[in-house]
Amino acid sequence: MKNTKFQNNVAMEIIKLIAAMVVLILVFLLGKILISGVPHISWKFLVTPSKAFTAGGGISVRIFNSFYLLILTLLISFPISLGAGIYLAKYAAKNKITSLIRMVIEILSSLPSVVVGLFVFLVCVVQMQIGFSILAGAIALTFFNLPLLTRNIEESIKAVPNLQLEGGLALGLSKWKTITKIILPEALPGIITGVILSAGRVFGEAAALIYTAGQSAPAVDFTNWNIFDETSPLNLMRPAETLAVHIWKINSEGIMPDANAISAGTSAVLIIAILIFNLSARYLGNYLYRKLTSAR
Repeated sequence: MKNTKFQNNVAMEIIKLIAAMVVLILVFLLGKILISGVPHISWKFLVTPSKAFTAGGGISVRIFNSFYLLILTLLISFPISLGAGIYLAKYAAKNKITSLIRMVIEILSSLPSVVVGLFVFLVCVVQMQIGFSILAGAIALTFFNLPLLTRNIEESIKAVPNLQLEGGLALGLSKWKTITKIILPEALPGIITGVILSAGRVFGEAAALIYTAGQSAPAVDFTNWNIFDETSPLNLMRPAETLAVHIWKINSEGIMPDANAISAGTSAVLIIAILIFNLSARYLGNYLYRKLTSAR
């Protein structure tokens, strides 16, 4: 008995040590990036376009491109993932077709980002002649989002006790009505968490976007909101270098005098943006959960 208790205590201490190491590594990485990058961040840096050959450039267009690609990717992938997650969790029968769908999802989730980027490059950029564009980048990023979001939504729905579904059916509600009005609100916090995780991956992705959205950010007119105009920031067919691609490009071929400062500042902005997005989305998820389920 004493030996069992001793082994349990040792195992708990090892688990705590591993958890502490993970936290310390995360704090070290974030601290290093923020300490080296935050001093280079200023209002001018955030709202000024970049410069290719001279010092003093900013990242305004890259910031917009990153958020625009993120929103567009979520608009495409979330409805598809939601429908697929609901089907797999509540409607799909246990047969070979369902097993095949799950296997395809697993394969998609394990594909390297470079492979996905090259595939979209060959199909959309070359064959369909879309060119390097925001649309091509969003299509590539959708491939990343679909498997992660689908599995998360499925697991979040499955985590809701089946008694909820049985109770709704007993009250005379249809299965679809029960799922949308009772089960989905209950599963909302888990779904929001999945959206956060996928959004973080999309926001920090670089490899796939190099071959799809491109490595340039043409000048845009933020007063022109005509989506069909080439100078409009909303134009889906224009190249769009994101923050992550900008960091890679500066470190690989940047020739401006302050390349290191711009790289460090951009990295800090990328980290801060992801942190703010994650915290805001988590708050929104909890708020929606209380609102839709009348929880206090």
